[in-house]
Amino acid sequence: MSKIVKVGMADLKVGKAPETLTTLGLGSCVGITLYDRQKKVGGMAHVMLPDSTQIKNNKNLAKFADTGIDELLNQLLKEGVNRSKLEAKIAGGAQMFEFNNMDDTLRIGARNIQATKTKLAELRIPIVASEVGANYGRTIELNLDTGVLLIKTIGHGHKEI
Repeated sequence: MSKIVKVGMADLKVGKAPETLTTLGLGSCVGITLYDRQKKVGGMAHVMLPDSTQIKNNKNLAKFADTGIDELLNQLLKEGVNRSKLEAKIAGGAQMFEFNNMDDTLRIGARNIQATKTKLAELRIPIVASEVGANYGRTIELNLDTGVLLIKTIGHGHKEI
């Protein structure tokens, strides 16, 4: 039985097989996983907001897509992963509520997805699978033995990517 390592909201963790990283209740937040298949080492970040430069209190690096992904990569490099072997999987970024006159500031989910994709592209880390958008929450589990990301939803079943 693998050890479950919980990643909170605005949090990130790294681990190695046979551990499983999990985060609960991704709504507009995005869960980002980075995984090195050879070393069976990976990390997960649960980011809440797209851009740390727009917020005064931005000391929590894991809270933002731009700084959270950098910090996750740094921690993985300390664990000896091969940067060129890293692959990303992302989930979440739902639009949980619809309002009549929604401007972009309320579309946090879509902005989180875009910021995540932009940052991973900058870092040249390929996104090999994603399950983003829509209007429902997700819980994710990254199996560090296999690299499989299990996505659990209420009303939309389970899916492995």
